[in-house]
Order: sequence, then structure tokens, then C-alpha cells
Amino acid sequence: MSLIICPGIHQPKLTESFLAGLKLNTSQKPQNILIFPIQDYPAYSSGHILQFLRQNHSLSSPIAFISFSAGVVGAIAAAWGWQLLGGKVTAFIALDGWGVPLTGNFPIHRLSHDYFTHWSSALLGNGEDSFYAAPSVEHLELWQQPQTAVGWWIHPQNGQSEPKTRTTAAQFLTMLLDRYKT
Repeated sequence: MSLIICPGIHQPKLTESFLAGLKLNTSQKPQNILIFPIQDYPAYSSGHILQFLRQNHSLSSPIAFISFSAGVVGAIAAAWGWQLLGGKVTAFIALDGWGVPLTGNFPIHRLSHDYFTHWSSALLGNGEDSFYAAPSVEHLELWQQPQTAVGWWIHPQNGQSEPKTRTTAAQFLTMLLDRYKT
């Protein structure tokens, strides 16, 4: 399985920091991690993300998405498009995709830089396990330094309660990546 990273509108070095914070090294496993080139295309362009995937990934191999901010807009539509083409999406992880409706027939997880973003984003599709930073962190800090964003992992049980576990965004993401075997 491969992982596609769909950054937001920011300097590429922040994505390098994100990967380092997760201890993912693209030079070690370049075939398993694809980074959508935001320096060449708009982060929010699902058509460009889908075109990038078609050029760099096989439809027969499952894929998981990690997206941030404006990248969430393009990535969710690209995930739907990937499935329409016959590809398999094993998971969709959105970091600070505030205001973006998230639905699909694949597991969806949200991470937010504060409780308000977590709560208000859930109105547009809560997904499964989620995370929010508490105390809150700056929007870009969640992406640049997930290992320092401490907060709550929300893991609902039967949709009726919200048990919480204290963790970091990086630990939460690592748990998800292990779950989906990326």
C-alpha cells in the first residue's frame, strides 16, 4: 500500500518537517510515499491530484491519503475519483480540513489544531477516530510539528460516547498508519 501526502498552501519544507515528525523518510521508501507537488499545482485541485496519482501509482495498489488544509479539498474529491476509476482507498486522514465535508465509503479521520475546529468540522462529517490539540496550536504547527501537538484522541464506541486518550498528533497518525499498514 502507498501513502499520498496532499499538503496545503505553504512552503514544501513544512511537509518535510511533517514527515520527519512522523519519522517517515521519503528517501528510504520513495515508492510507498507520494507527495503531491504543490509547487507545481494548486493544493486544492482534485483533477491535478488525480492526474498525479494516475501517473505515479497503480490502480491495483491500495492507497491512503493524508491531507492538510487546502489540500483536504482536493484530496477528498481525488479519493472519490480514484475509487470511481477502480482504485482502493484504505483510509483518508484530514488535518485541519475546516469547512470541508468529508464523506466516503472508506475510513475517514480528522485532526484539528483546536477544539473549535474539531467540533465545527464534525458537523460536516465526523468520520471515525479523530484528534484535536489541547491546548490549541497554530494551524501550520499541526502540520509542521505533529510530534509537539498534544491533545485528545477521540475514539467513539458505537457512536454513543466519546472516550478520550491523551496523545500527540504524531502518535495518533502513527497509530492510524499502523492500523492501515502504510
